[in-house]
Amino acid sequence: MTRTLFSGGAVFDPASGTVAAGDVVVAEGRVVEVGTRLDGDVEVDVTGRTLLPGLMDCHVHMSMTDFDMIRLRDTPFSLGFFQAVGSLRTVLDLGITTVRDAGGADAGMKEAVARGIVPGPRMLITLNMISQTGGHGDGYERCGRGNAIFPSYPGMPDAVVDGVEAIRRKVRELIRAGADGIKVAASGGVLSPNTDSTLPQLRLDELAELVVEAQHAGRWVMAHCHSADGGRNAVRAGVRSIEHGSFLDDDVIGMMAEKGTWLVPTLLAAHGVVAAAAGGQHVPERVVEKAERAAANARHAVRSAREAGVPIAMGTDCPVSPHGTNLTELGLLVDAGLTPGEALVAATSSAARLLRLDEELGVLEAGKRADLVVVAGDPLSFDEGFRERVEQVWKDGVLVGGAAGPH
Repeated sequence: MTRTLFSGGAVFDPASGTVAAGDVVVAEGRVVEVGTRLDGDVEVDVTGRTLLPGLMDCHVHMSMTDFDMIRLRDTPFSLGFFQAVGSLRTVLDLGITTVRDAGGADAGMKEAVARGIVPGPRMLITLNMISQTGGHGDGYERCGRGNAIFPSYPGMPDAVVDGVEAIRRKVRELIRAGADGIKVAASGGVLSPNTDSTLPQLRLDELAELVVEAQHAGRWVMAHCHSADGGRNAVRAGVRSIEHGSFLDDDVIGMMAEKGTWLVPTLLAAHGVVAAAAGGQHVPERVVEKAERAAANARHAVRSAREAGVPIAMGTDCPVSPHGTNLTELGLLVDAGLTPGEALVAATSSAARLLRLDEELGVLEAGKRADLVVVAGDPLSFDEGFRERVEQVWKDGVLVGGAAGPH
């Protein structure tokens, strides 16, 4: 058994949110020791660097490169799979070794990464988002044309449904196709021009049936939700996480704290919409207006959630902001009231708990999988150069990315 020693650096401890001098020893894809003055057979000198656990993005869309619906109409269907190869590499080089895909990735993409055919972070997938007719996720447009972001094909069930019985069957279809969890639209969205992000979608009985069916199969439920009323329904139904949460009020936040419902704020997304429009991408005016309103409210929601004790995990909704900008979310979380240590916790141990991977990932300690990120400079300073300071990315004890990694 070859022991690889990471020596001379410091280690981030998510339990305390602090950094302290320490070595890490890895063998056979696992962390075997963390401490000082350790020994090994092969040494990796990380003097002046900090070792972080592998980071996690709990809300991405790896099959997409942008959200320009006009461009998507003229894009060959299969092109997205080839583009995803570059996006997976880009995200891995950031130190993100695990992602929860919130729509678009299918079982084949997950399997390609798992087999090592394509370098990328390990994936949890939801396939497609369950939505009501006319809701966020229904691609039908006022002109009478359908323009689904995630078109159905073998392995990607259509997910626009209405009624309790139909929802029960749809959950089963998604699980049959390989979904690790279920995503549902509990409110309107920003990117769907014909929905109101402040209003709820799907009735409580529909959401409750969805959660029961998912839990029966051992799956979690993530709820796209900006609206306070939609959030109330989703929390009462028993979803595991609220995604976005831009307009959550104190009542919903109190319910989330009481029930342990997670918040994945995706603060970066609204900024990405505004930036895309300013950069010339086709974005309907109403969508830009909704994004600006969501951005104005979201920081308050995050601050209130933190103060109430709601568990928070990092997610970005990339490529609403392009893949590669994911780490900007850490600074936005700090701007919204988290300490830098808490922001890193949201991307490591808290993310692992949300994804039910905490027995294997999220902390550098003996017995965990050896996902490590070597960062130069202050690991708690999320400046514009933070991405460039990610020097090495190790996944299951193998060097896979970062500025000094294989390409």
